Amino acid sequence: MIIILQAIILGIVQGLTEYIPISSSAHLIIVPWLFHWQDPVLTNLAFDVALHMGTLLAVLWFFAADWARLVRAFLASLVERKIGGNLDRRLAWFLVIGCIPGGIAGVLAESKIDRLFHQANVPISSTAIFILAAIIVLLALALLAAERYASHIREVNSLTLKDTLIIGFAQALAVFPGVSRSGSTITAGLALGLKRDAAARFSFLLGAPIIAGAGLKSAWDLFRQSQAGAGLPQTDWILFAAGFLAAALSGYLCIRWLLGYLQKNSTNVFVYYRWALAALIVVVALIRG
Repeated sequence: MIIILQAIILGIVQGLTEYIPISSSAHLIIVPWLFHWQDPVLTNLAFDVALHMGTLLAVLWFFAADWARLVRAFLASLVERKIGGNLDRRLAWFLVIGCIPGGIAGVLAESKIDRLFHQANVPISSTAIFILAAIIVLLALALLAAERYASHIREVNSLTLKDTLIIGFAQALAVFPGVSRSGSTITAGLALGLKRDAAARFSFLLGAPIIAGAGLKSAWDLFRQSQAGAGLPQTDWILFAAGFLAAALSGYLCIRWLLGYLQKNSTNVFVYYRWALAALIVVVALIRG
């Protein structure tokens, strides 16, 4: 029961931090490290797949009507071979183009970076914790600058191809734990003058293909492991189901809350949270030696 509770907690952490700009990858490293959770199942590739699929379900569920409209528009643009002045067609293509930098970065660098921060059955080093803290602080500074010095007046339908590429390259930085996919893209959107809720909405839509791609890649790696005789026992699947459901539900509620929150409030609370989190993990790392 304790391991199931840990799986649920990690699912909730994934669901909340995937969309709030505070870094899900950092929290999935920090939470087990803080509480000395060392069960290998919870650091297994299959569990990672379950959590990612949970947050993917959340964003598909919340934006179901948008996705149906955008998919129709994208297919229509292929059939008719034109985009024209149709806003849905343009947004659909911007989402495709905006995912390219992140996809390339994930293929080329994610596994190498992940080995520093997150290996099954290997405790994270103090050096990696200090690097993680520095990354968390730097993104907070960038978010604070975008919040204070940009005018947040633009809607999503005002985005240009140049804007999309800038946000897409910002998303590519999320291969580094602590940057945060939503944090980097919301920060870039704010810096380009998007309204806070508009920046978050585009961030969530842009992140869905990346989350799906990461989940499918992990699922393929898991399949290859199972073919090589390294599959997981059936008794572990209850942990994956618990993590998946917790991530999906918390992710959905988080998206709903954040879009409403940003209509009336700034992102400063997330800046302060990142600084406090960085200070906490540095202090704990120093105490543990």
